[in-house]
Amino acid sequence: MRRFLLICLLALPATPPLASAAPPADSLAKVRRVSAGESVLARRIDLHTSSKAYRMLYVGVPLVVGGVVMQSYDADFRRLRNGYAPSFHHDFDDYLQYAPAAVMVGMKAAGVRSRSSWGRMLTSDAFSVGLMAIAVNSLKYSCRVMRPDGSSRNSFPSGHTATAFMTATMLHKEYGHRSPWYSIGGYTLATVTGVARQLNNRHWMSDVMVGAGIGILATELGYFLADLIFKERGLNVSQTMVIYDRYRRPSFLGFNLGMTVVPGRYTTAPGMRTEFFSGPSVGVEGAWFALPYWGVGGRLAVANLRVAVNGVSQRNDLEASSIYVGPYVSYPFSTRWLVGARLQGGCEIYKACGTDMRTLGDRSGFSLGTGISTTYFATQNLGVRFSTDYDMAPPVVDGSRSRLHKLTLGLSVCAMF
Repeated sequence: MRRFLLICLLALPATPPLASAAPPADSLAKVRRVSAGESVLARRIDLHTSSKAYRMLYVGVPLVVGGVVMQSYDADFRRLRNGYAPSFHHDFDDYLQYAPAAVMVGMKAAGVRSRSSWGRMLTSDAFSVGLMAIAVNSLKYSCRVMRPDGSSRNSFPSGHTATAFMTATMLHKEYGHRSPWYSIGGYTLATVTGVARQLNNRHWMSDVMVGAGIGILATELGYFLADLIFKERGLNVSQTMVIYDRYRRPSFLGFNLGMTVVPGRYTTAPGMRTEFFSGPSVGVEGAWFALPYWGVGGRLAVANLRVAVNGVSQRNDLEASSIYVGPYVSYPFSTRWLVGARLQGGCEIYKACGTDMRTLGDRSGFSLGTGISTTYFATQNLGVRFSTDYDMAPPVVDGSRSRLHKLTLGLSVCAMF
């Protein structure tokens, strides 16, 4: 224990002694609470996932890699969009991408003290903009991916989404230490921008994910370069305060992306064997914890599943929406990692799906859901959640007893309260 604490203290930047009162606002210290019951393995994991390099890359790199992998499912996510919002067309995303930057500059002009001086902030942001523009335009005009609406061959990656997440990360860097709501608000606006680009039929899912990753990485690198140049000059806050309490209440609200599979074949009518192929799922999920271990919450999701009848693929897809509520449990494996589970009841709603033999769906019914998850505290108020959910959904036709067994693998970014 003594050796571990000594290593942790040596790894920290020089700060005022922690034995006194809270550190002054101009030089906030980085504090990590080590719980007595934390295992050696958990402490080692926390140590490795708290390094500066890890914190710079932990969101951006998975988004870029995940976006490249997601290209195989772009058509599936487009079918999901076409099933629920085929006529969506609004241009607010053209302006919303700049909203976090406008908030940041407005607060700075109003005299609200940020992380950096004007010169240091503008230099950091200039580096970020340049890196983002080079990366986005290089890929756009080398990959030449056709947009979903067929208008041009510069779809990949999404420049609007890259700009939105770049400006959101700028706002987080400058004002996230003052209140987590600045970061939550900025990234919410960025997420809405990315979703709107898809709803407007201007981008594929892979475009949006890679664009978001580029925007975050460009800002992280831009601020890193400015820090190398300026060192301590023009730095109003030398270290953002990060206090991790292992036994905090892990209430959260997050946006989820996933893939849903329905194993097996179902007899939906005499002589009619129906299969459902994997498809995309998007939704929101949240829970409120009164205690560190127990909470209550819910989730709302929509999914799209391709259908085959007697081995023949159908032209229409099964579109399902669901809402679940129930208890959550959580266990703090370490100060940065949680494991959890849930058991919920709810309602599954199927839209009508025409097939060669009969119509599926056009009904709703009671459903049971359960799942397990792992959450990583990227910052004090931002978590990345990996989940595996199982839902016993109602039959897709009236009179059938064959409930659907849905398995969803998901990834979500959560605001932690």
